[in-house]
Amino acid sequence: MPKPLQITDSAPNFTLPGDGGQEICLDQFKGQNLVLYFYPKDDTSGCTSQAISFTENLEEFAKANTVIVGVSKDSVKKHDKFKAKHGLKIQLASDEELAMIQSYNVWVEKSMYGRKYMGIERATYLIDTEGHIAKIWRKVKLKGHVEAVLEAAQDLSA
Repeated sequence: MPKPLQITDSAPNFTLPGDGGQEICLDQFKGQNLVLYFYPKDDTSGCTSQAISFTENLEEFAKANTVIVGVSKDSVKKHDKFKAKHGLKIQLASDEELAMIQSYNVWVEKSMYGRKYMGIERATYLIDTEGHIAKIWRKVKLKGHVEAVLEAAQDLSA
């Protein structure tokens, strides 16, 4: 497992397939702030609420020179259906091989009803215009999260 990422570290580079057949890579966001949010699964209640909330605030993020990319291990096809079903305007990246998910340390042991399994921890990274990690939220609770990320992005671009 890679060493835990810290604020000011260079964000691990990535190139992943994105929704609509586009390729998404870290380098394309140089000069902009980037919110990378990791979520467990398309079309589940919490993940849907989070994606809708980021979409609803997209204009405010844009004013703060900030782009949003959601990452899960769902396929591009699932991402495309998820976006169409809920009218999502954010970019979604597919990491079926778990390479990026592991490099950002969000592939973790989880537990449900006493059963342990590996899965994606809901986490968000705010990356600055130079590709350095500016803020990290781990074990994210949905209430107020998008607002907190937006505030941090606004502070970063002020």
